[in-house]
Amino acid sequence: MNAVARVDKEGLEAASAPLPVATVQAPPPVAVPKRSRRGGLRFLLMVSVPLLLAVAGGYFWVTGGRYQETDNAMVRQAKITIAADTAGRVVEVNVIENGPVKKGDLLFAIDPEPYRIALSQAEASLAAARLGVEQLRAAYNQALSQERMATDEVDYLKTQLNRQTELDSKGINSKSALDQARHDLTKAEDEHAAALQGIASARAAIGGDPNIETDKHPSVLAALAARDQAAWNLGQATVRAPADGVISQSTAFKAGQYVAAGTPLFSLVETGDTWVEANFKETQLTNMNVGQQGEVVLDTYPGHPFRAVVDSIGAGTGAEFSLLPAQNATGNWVKVTQRIPVRLKVEDPDAKLALRTGMSATVSVDIGKSRGLGVFAGLFGSANAAE
Repeated sequence: MNAVARVDKEGLEAASAPLPVATVQAPPPVAVPKRSRRGGLRFLLMVSVPLLLAVAGGYFWVTGGRYQETDNAMVRQAKITIAADTAGRVVEVNVIENGPVKKGDLLFAIDPEPYRIALSQAEASLAAARLGVEQLRAAYNQALSQERMATDEVDYLKTQLNRQTELDSKGINSKSALDQARHDLTKAEDEHAAALQGIASARAAIGGDPNIETDKHPSVLAALAARDQAAWNLGQATVRAPADGVISQSTAFKAGQYVAAGTPLFSLVETGDTWVEANFKETQLTNMNVGQQGEVVLDTYPGHPFRAVVDSIGAGTGAEFSLLPAQNATGNWVKVTQRIPVRLKVEDPDAKLALRTGMSATVSVDIGKSRGLGVFAGLFGSANAAE
């Protein structure tokens, strides 16, 4: 027991003894870095550079817009379909695929012999028509002569009837002689009426005017037209180039084949009439007018700009002339910026550079007016109106 009490007493004394104080060392002071000049310059650049870019971009945007540009443009040239106006067999061909021709050059010829024969027949018919007019004129004169003879006969028989009437009144003449005189006069008057009808018929046959010129008679005019038609057909047997250009799609055209009138045979691309068709957005046409100057750069000749002038502006958008135009009166309508074709006339085509229809181009037109600050005024005005 004493031993246990001693242990407990020692334990209580140990527990009640004050704890030793540990020595705590303070941490070393943190060095505060000084603000360097390089950091301030970086901050200044981060703020000023975007601001300068925004100001410069706004300036160029406001002062820009004078030159409206599009790469949706192509070179266009007139394409002429060559066809024969008369049917026949081809006897001569002077065309080469992609070969140049001049206006008036012979392209091909059709066998002219059938048309020469037709022309000879038409000329013979014309001579017969002229002869017929002369015969009609002679018939008219003959009808006049017959009418004069009938008139004289009527006058003579009237005198005879009067004489027979006087004799009959005196009882000298017989009744039969008076009846015969009356019958002869009636017959003469009928013949005179027939002669007048003959004159009218002859006048109508000669065109109503006995003094008409032979070549102005209807039958002669018809013969002249037939003769001219035959001569024209003979002339169309030789087909010539209607303009300067390049022959295309003529590979299958050969001598010896039979061609029908009006059937397309090949094409001629007219090089003397060249223009550029540029499809501008409708928002680019606000200040674009006919006569404004432009510049055309072809993809084929990127380093050679061509001067051009706005020749015309399309009557409508491309969608308006499509086979199936858009129907905007529907529930799923979506507004899409439309394009309107603008035709530019190339003013200085270089003879050394071959321009071909369908070439891609980039077009820039000087509309002579920048955007200006009025654009912002219009935007703010539309926003206020919407509010």
